[in-house]
Amino acid sequence: MLIEQKIAMRIKQMRMEKNLTQEALAWRSDIDRTYMNHVENSKRNITVKSLEKIITSGLESNFSEFFNDKIFQKK
Repeated sequence: MLIEQKIAMRIKQMRMEKNLTQEALAWRSDIDRTYMNHVENSKRNITVKSLEKIITSGLESNFSEFFNDKIFQKK
């Protein structure tokens, strides 16, 4: 699985755990709603700045918590 797909899956997982819609997450992250949809569906290659906005502002989390998930562990 590509890293873009893993990041997309993790964003969606955390968004759903927090009961947020894509639109709500985009608004909280100060990111366009359609861009958020493309990122979450692995159609866009997200920038580090955008990822930071999504993780810290949108999901109210941090990089450590985001990447400390089994999806990022080597098999």
